[in-house]
Amino acid sequence: MSLRRIASALLLTLGVMMPLTLSAQETAPAKASPIGLELNRLEARSEGCRVWLVLRNSAPEAIDPLRLDLLVFGKDGVIARRLALDVGPLPAEKTMARIFDLSGQACDSVGSLLLNDLMACGPTTETRAACLPRLSLASRVDGVTFEK
Repeated sequence: MSLRRIASALLLTLGVMMPLTLSAQETAPAKASPIGLELNRLEARSEGCRVWLVLRNSAPEAIDPLRLDLLVFGKDGVIARRLALDVGPLPAEKTMARIFDLSGQACDSVGSLLLNDLMACGPTTETRAACLPRLSLASRVDGVTFEK
């Protein structure tokens, strides 16, 4: 086989494969930016326990509103209380801290937090449904987990 024929065959093969590769890349869904929720600190106060959350929005668009349905579990694994928290708006590409108090509850009695549901995450129910898989939860508090 001549060098010219080999080159022609190679170019023909590349010409056929290139459109397939491009179309596969064009149809792949874009990965949504994560939304970080971190239980950062529990602060003992005379009135109860102050909870510090750190929220990170790496997306180029704001999240407004952002409302969480949280369950607080005691060290014994029993639900101690349920909270509805409005932690939005969360601006685009921004990290923010949010603080709330658990009146009458000692910090050393908190065993875990559970993000039970999202009450709102953006202006429509479609954005709310799309937010849950984007959430990345973590805890810096020793012995207290934060999960969904």
